[in-house]
Amino acid sequence: MLSRRQTLAATMIAPGIWAARRVRAQQGTVIDITRARTEPIPIAIPAMAGLNPEGQRLGALIAQVITNNLRSSGLFRPVERAAYIQTPEAAAAAPRFQDWRLINATFLVTGRVSAQGDALRVEFRLWDILPEQQSLGTAYSASVSNWRQIAHIISDDIYERALGEQGYFNTRIAYIAESGPRDRRTRRLAIMDQDGENHRFLTDGSTQALTPRFHPNAQQIAFMSYAAGQPRVFLFNLQTGRQELLGNFPGMTLSPRFSPDGRSVVLSAIRGGDANIFIVDLATRRERQLTTGGGLDVSPCFSPDGRQIVFNSDRGGDQQLYVMDANGGSIRRISFGQGRYATPVWSPRGDLIAFTRFGRGGFAIGVMRPDGSGERILSEGWQMEGPTFAPNGRVLMFYRESPARDARGAGYSARLASIDIAGFNERQVVTPMDATDPSWSNLLS
Repeated sequence: MLSRRQTLAATMIAPGIWAARRVRAQQGTVIDITRARTEPIPIAIPAMAGLNPEGQRLGALIAQVITNNLRSSGLFRPVERAAYIQTPEAAAAAPRFQDWRLINATFLVTGRVSAQGDALRVEFRLWDILPEQQSLGTAYSASVSNWRQIAHIISDDIYERALGEQGYFNTRIAYIAESGPRDRRTRRLAIMDQDGENHRFLTDGSTQALTPRFHPNAQQIAFMSYAAGQPRVFLFNLQTGRQELLGNFPGMTLSPRFSPDGRSVVLSAIRGGDANIFIVDLATRRERQLTTGGGLDVSPCFSPDGRQIVFNSDRGGDQQLYVMDANGGSIRRISFGQGRYATPVWSPRGDLIAFTRFGRGGFAIGVMRPDGSGERILSEGWQMEGPTFAPNGRVLMFYRESPARDARGAGYSARLASIDIAGFNERQVVTPMDATDPSWSNLLS
């Protein structure tokens, strides 16, 4: 058995990144916040003061994006602005800490924004209310059109300083936008910021697209397309919009993923009734086979250090997860729970492998350690699949299908969702249409 998406492919074949100038103003002290905290951290985020009318407008927008980002993480609780005592302009000049303590804020974010023509400068400060000191001060310069990315970068700064770990807000999501009846879906490659903004389609839907995967530099996407008349792996360059076929395989290729160094792609190739795992060097386009024998070896994914590969296979008679060395040696099974396992993906931290599990009880998204121990189910549902990790390894995104009645009384919908690796804070990710197969990028430059 394959996953639902792999089965779909097999059935069909059978018949403006920018650079910001960053200036550290004052490092401040690192706030030690226990990761076992159960209550979100109260934080006040007033509109940033504008040095001119356009700066005022952008200052309000930037503060709102920061608020939305931190709230969505489930680890921060933005204080309602109606409770503020000090005005944003006054706080930007000199916070009155007693005013912010009265409304129970642990942190305060202030800033100033200047916009002249296409030039934008944003200064922000993070204040720790209890010791009455600045925890972080940073300034960014960029074009006005990139105000939203500045907001994401500031959100990451706050997240890292308050929690002691890397943020994930200045990232993108590649996914498949779906429309039409379930038996005649149009599937287009699409991309957006992690909060659903700056959405755009990368393909026109004239050929089906599936399973996009980001390059480590976030400037290239590997995906499966039917542009060549059968399912094959293609590369999409986000800077040029160019697509190219990957490899010289005679049959179907699927489930690509880049190596951590970005120099190669690991994928599955189907020949006859078997599927084996290959690695393709991107510079030379040389192919090397890693697995052999009967059965279906699919969905390979490198460990963060590039030394191991996890994949799912029915080589033992039932579809389970296996880990092997990056050269194809030392294959060992790691999944032993009830049901079948698919779409494994290694956490950027290296400590967990996420997976899809399915059986008579339905579908589930879960995680386990690389040796197979500590299996935990995070979310269950009618049909769900395709986990992908945020670059800090704390949050997973996946897609969930659910029955949805249309005018004829039948149908379904597919939506992206995110969840903390502890199994809390599950949220729907808003997209313009049905969405599947998410892939989370690394942090953008």
